[in-house]
Amino acid sequence: MKTLSWALYDWANSAFPTVVSTFVIAAYFTQGIAPDPVTGQAQWGWMQTLAGIAIAVLAPVAGAVADAGGRRRLMLFICTVVTAAATALVWFATPVPASAPLLLVAVGIATIGFELGTVFYNSMLPLVATPARYGRVSGLAWGLGYAGGLCCLAIALGFAMPEHPPFGLDRGAAEHLRATALVVAAWMLVFGWPVLAVLPDPPAAERPPWGQAARAGLAEVGALLRALPRRPALARFLVARLFYTDGLNTLFAFGAIFAAGVYGLSFTEIMIFGIALNVTAGLGAALFALIEDRIGSRRTVLIALAALVALGTALVLASGQVVFWVLALLLGIFVGPAQAASRALMARMAPPDEVTAHFGLFALSGRVTGFLGPAVLAAVTEATGSQRAGMATVLVFLAVGGAILATMREPAAT
Repeated sequence: MKTLSWALYDWANSAFPTVVSTFVIAAYFTQGIAPDPVTGQAQWGWMQTLAGIAIAVLAPVAGAVADAGGRRRLMLFICTVVTAAATALVWFATPVPASAPLLLVAVGIATIGFELGTVFYNSMLPLVATPARYGRVSGLAWGLGYAGGLCCLAIALGFAMPEHPPFGLDRGAAEHLRATALVVAAWMLVFGWPVLAVLPDPPAAERPPWGQAARAGLAEVGALLRALPRRPALARFLVARLFYTDGLNTLFAFGAIFAAGVYGLSFTEIMIFGIALNVTAGLGAALFALIEDRIGSRRTVLIALAALVALGTALVLASGQVVFWVLALLLGIFVGPAQAASRALMARMAPPDEVTAHFGLFALSGRVTGFLGPAVLAAVTEATGSQRAGMATVLVFLAVGGAILATMREPAAT
């Protein structure tokens, strides 16, 4: 019951990156609000940059405070509500350039809430699985997340495809697209509660006051950072993840924008593509989950990164929608394993009493330079006037991260 309740949160929160960050709202912004796709891609990149800086500052501190104060469930609840509320604000972003600040601020706040929420959620993995099963549980949960994103995206498609959208939504005012943000907000609130009910925080009497928890948390962050030179495997993993997660996050943030601007996919085609991609990504996460605990989490990540670089290079160079569909769907198979195996690897390396703080560092390593990937992509896109050139920068981050991870030894399962 605990494992299923925990995994169901993946089902709930995957709707946000699928519908908002990647396939619908991102494309709506660049195609329907921004003056042109290149400008839209650049503006979206600077928004992701600012959100990444905020996450890098907040994540490790929030994780350590949660460890010290025993408030993982409460903090996960707050992050979930903030993400849902900010996402719902996208409804008010009408298809005019004046709506750009509203949409960018709303998505930026929602992105921060989403990423901080994953710190507390990921840190609960040791509560629902033994170390020998981290890979299987994490991978299957990630696969369930793709299934959740798929189902939510299918509902969004029901709003976007019909010539006469349901509930009398006005296509001319893009209400059929803006309504998908409301669907995501409701989806997170409806399906995100089981983990909050089944994995409660310690009783209030056993939790220190917020001020004391904050002081202890900050001290714990400092101690963890000072100890990194004495833990070379952890340090290399965090540095490697710094690069390849930056590449993955940038890929997610700009995938639909790239598909629309370079390969000419319409809104409806982008959502159909998103559904198909979630199918292959979910299958990839589930299939690798069955073998990850045997081949090792580190090796799983390396295999996934190598495939992503190879297929991503072909996507940047290729032309034609048929080729795009084939390569992109193949690429999807390896996205989930790269993420799920990273989570399992972090869980194996974290001491039980410092697991949330370690996942704060885990989030930090994915966001401390989270501004860099979007910033480099935005700068290259602006300098060259080419979305292909901008997207090619993602491959560099993936390759560098993989090269660093290759020098790290796999921790032993217990």
